[in-house]
Parts: sequence; C-alpha cells; structure tokens
Amino acid sequence: MRVRHLNCATFSPPLVGEVVCHVLLLETDEGLVLVDTGLGLDDYAAPKGRMGPTRLLLRPVSGAPDTALRQVEALGRSAADVTHIVLTHLDFDHIGGLSDFPSAIVHTTADEHAAAITSPDFLDKRRYRPAQWAHGPAWQLHGGRGDMWREGLTGHEVLPGITIVPMPGHSRGHAAVAVDAGGRGLLVHAGDAVFDASSYAAVAPSGRPLAKAPMLRAFEQVVGRDRLAIVRNHRTLRRLNEIADVTVLPAHDKRILDDLAGPRSRPQS
Repeated sequence: MRVRHLNCATFSPPLVGEVVCHVLLLETDEGLVLVDTGLGLDDYAAPKGRMGPTRLLLRPVSGAPDTALRQVEALGRSAADVTHIVLTHLDFDHIGGLSDFPSAIVHTTADEHAAAITSPDFLDKRRYRPAQWAHGPAWQLHGGRGDMWREGLTGHEVLPGITIVPMPGHSRGHAAVAVDAGGRGLLVHAGDAVFDASSYAAVAPSGRPLAKAPMLRAFEQVVGRDRLAIVRNHRTLRRLNEIADVTVLPAHDKRILDDLAGPRSRPQS
C-alpha cells in the first residue's frame, strides 16, 4: 500500500493559528482510498450553505486547488479512481469532498451516521451540515464495536489493511482509522480524537520536540462532545504511539502533517 499525506483545507481561527485538514490518500489493490476528504469544491462555491456559521470562526484560507479532487487530478488520476472513502466522523471539514467523488463507497460507524443523519439530537442538529450528503453517498455502515483489534481496542476492517477503530468523544460515533502501511508500520489517523499532538507525544515523528498548543487544546474542548471520553482517547493514543511501529496523526496539527508529508504529497511505500 502506498500512502500520501495531503492537506485538503487550511483554516486560521483567531488565536489558534494555522489549522490543517490532514487527509490520507492510499493506493491499494481496491483502487484509491481516501481517509477523510477535507473541504470539497462545493464548499468553496457555496460556503454559507455548506459550512454554516462555523466558517466565520474557523476562517478557511485555502481554495479549490487544495481539495482532494484537484490533488488526485494533479497525480494524473480522476474522481472515478477513488473507490472508497473511510471517515473518522461527519463534521463538515472532514466530509466536504464527498460530493467530488460520487461513485465512491463511503465508510463510517453506524453511530456517527445515526448522530448526523437518522437520529440527531438537539446538539447534533446544530453540528452537522446535511447539504454535504445531499448528493446521496453510497454509505457502508459499521455497527457496534467490531472485532478485537490490538492493545485492547476493537475495530472493523473495512478493506484489507484499513480498520475503523471506534473512538467516540469528539462526536457520538467518532472513530480513528488505522492503516497498515507495510514496511512503514501502522498509521493511526486519529481524526479529531486529539487536536494537539503534544497531548499524546513528546516529540514529532521526526524527533523534534512538541510544545503544548494551549489554544488548540481549548478549541478541542469547546467543539468536543464528551470531555471525559476525550481524555481517555488521549491516553489510548499515547499508548498506541509508544509502540515502535505505530504513528498516530491528528487531523488538524500542522506540525505532524509537515513531518509526514514533507514536500507536498510525497508518497510512502
């Protein structure tokens, strides 16, 4: 499996600094697979309807060339080559690109699908943006905790080497996505289970020290659904990251994206 680390949206919320949307593009025997999508073309065309008032707080500073679709096309591939999309959760900055890949099968937990679409509660109705799935994605839902995975965690292997690991807290059905990158070890895309990488690691993958990002941590608490679960998830991710062949990556910490991506879209094999 070949892995590319993409930034598929950049935000500049007040006091927080630059926030990225770390997306994985996987070249597999099943075709191209995305882990999350970042923002999509429709988000930039109609930001008010697609992103809602939260966009005024997050302040997107990226544009259409940063979408997963445009980056896939820059590699000489097309939207049809993306056969599967595996989601950490359904917040707009993680699924905006779904409509750019209408033929892809979209994997998420049944709990997250229920929270966003079929059974949203008072808070969820204000959180999610139905315009982002109005095109009718081909959902594949994964219910319950799944099978035993590793380190006492459970998961659903949605494709060979790609496992959804339920990790609620940020949202009701949030999950991490673990990717077996072969000789490069196991990548655990934590989504929004953690915002500040220093919450689970003292150093970045390159070995450089990670300072605490207090405003990023504060933002995580504001937008998170279950603060106690968030703390537990941090402990779990710390335990995983301490394993020699495991690399945990958050969706929004630019320092980790920069470490893993290097020059834009550099492949790992």
